[in-house]
Amino acid sequence: MFVKLTRSGPRRYVQLVESYRDDSGRPRQRTIATIGRLDETGGAVDSLLSGLLRATGRETQAGPAQAPSSPGIRFDSSLAYGDVFALDSLWHELGFGEIAQLLRSAKLSFDAEALVRAMVFNRLCDATSKLGLLRWLQTAWLPGIDAAEVTHQRLLRTMDALQAQADAVAALVSRLLRPLIDQRLSVVFYDLTTIRAEGLSEQPGELRRFGLAKEGVIARQCLLGVVQTAEGLPIAHRVWGGNVTETSTLSEAIAEVTRNYPVQRLILVADRGLLSVDNLAMLDALQVGARPLEYIVAVPGRRYAEFVEVLADVQPGCLAATAEVMGEVPWSPTQEASVKRLVWAHDPQRATEQSAQRQSRLEELLQHAEAKVAKLDAQDAGRSARGRKLSDAGAKARLYHEVLEARLSRIVEVDLKHDRLSWQINEANLAQARLMDGKLLLVTNVADLTPADIERGFHVLKSEIEIAPMFHRLPDRIRAHALICFIALVLHRVMRLRLKAAGHKASPERALELLRQLQRHRIHLADDQTVTGLSTLTAEQAQLFSSLKLPRPTTKNF
Repeated sequence: MFVKLTRSGPRRYVQLVESYRDDSGRPRQRTIATIGRLDETGGAVDSLLSGLLRATGRETQAGPAQAPSSPGIRFDSSLAYGDVFALDSLWHELGFGEIAQLLRSAKLSFDAEALVRAMVFNRLCDATSKLGLLRWLQTAWLPGIDAAEVTHQRLLRTMDALQAQADAVAALVSRLLRPLIDQRLSVVFYDLTTIRAEGLSEQPGELRRFGLAKEGVIARQCLLGVVQTAEGLPIAHRVWGGNVTETSTLSEAIAEVTRNYPVQRLILVADRGLLSVDNLAMLDALQVGARPLEYIVAVPGRRYAEFVEVLADVQPGCLAATAEVMGEVPWSPTQEASVKRLVWAHDPQRATEQSAQRQSRLEELLQHAEAKVAKLDAQDAGRSARGRKLSDAGAKARLYHEVLEARLSRIVEVDLKHDRLSWQINEANLAQARLMDGKLLLVTNVADLTPADIERGFHVLKSEIEIAPMFHRLPDRIRAHALICFIALVLHRVMRLRLKAAGHKASPERALELLRQLQRHRIHLADDQTVTGLSTLTAEQAQLFSSLKLPRPTTKNF
């Protein structure tokens, strides 16, 4: 009698087998019993082996496949807990748990509010797709959520239920945030940005339209508008088709904001590409009630050359600066147009980084070009070289594409008409590029804000939440995705406001990263008892919970 290992798919089993001879005297084998799976820790195989060793008076030999401690003790993988506990505490403190009541009409067989919570927290802790969220749940412990019961289909059904109650959820968010904002809403900002979308299919009521993205290219996208207070607290949002830039549609969006919120003043904040200095005339024609629309728009990089003379006088001060400097100069797009404020900000550290990156790309590009020239000269002299024979036409085409890929076409000018491989450096354009390194240019018609307020407002109001790219096809799923990201943005901004008020220097991202190191551990003892514990709370983590005005986690929270 002996032990035999068998395999069924990826699993291995242990069988007890007996040898015998049949009636003809030939040796045969027969299975007496299948003991159990070999890869199942603490299963029947381990129990049988332990029993046999005890019966023979021998102690268990600790090997690489056995537990490093007492037999029968198992350790679960540790799970991140501090970050999700903080978000869960903030979620319920603000009252977002009331979403559960709104989703009851969907009559789902699972806790839809818990899955909304999981999707919101995922955007803040480890932004990924819905399938990636399932993998994230294997590494984090969310209160009240059993990761084994969360499926991709349930996440999609939850999104459908959430979108069906989108108006009610928006009303709930407005009511919950009312105590946190200035009741007069004297100034609100309307932030417009684009969201890149994936996929080529067409759906009824399609939102994924081709339009000018903020990167300056034509891409399939959606348009997200977020209404925010002057402190950066989001209070409303809306999703538009990706090709929406017409005056009539933007007017409709502004009218909706002023209709739903008793704002005294609205300032439009727009990034590069969607709305910029390319369409100031359109913005100047818009009205908010009886007053012209106020706006802060970014100057796209491709138009920086127009501002070389305007900024020439301030460049010496920028070069001598060791910290961020800013200022403003008057500017008008045409002689007939009204004069605007061109607000500029120069970050010397960023300027140094951009100059070094460009110089590195330029040197690498020129080294490749010189190598091609050397190979062509060697071929002309009759000297053979390794690899395929090179031609001037092919070398020119390759260098031209390399220049385009490096985004240096204004600096490295490849002569495509010349018979031989040749190029030249446009020193004037190179000097212009260096002039604009580290600079942010904003055009505004806002009269009563300082340059620092305008520059800070532009940075503060741009969303930090990872919302793109989107892999959803259906318009309602896209709207539900935007709603989830909007709620995540609310939590993010509340955290930022509390950290700032407490004088803590950490950003919400850094705070969550530090709290993520607080982990949950679970040990299974030999007598079927389970012991659960937490990592030791550090002084830095304790200070973060205090700054965020949130309770500290304890084992009672499990």
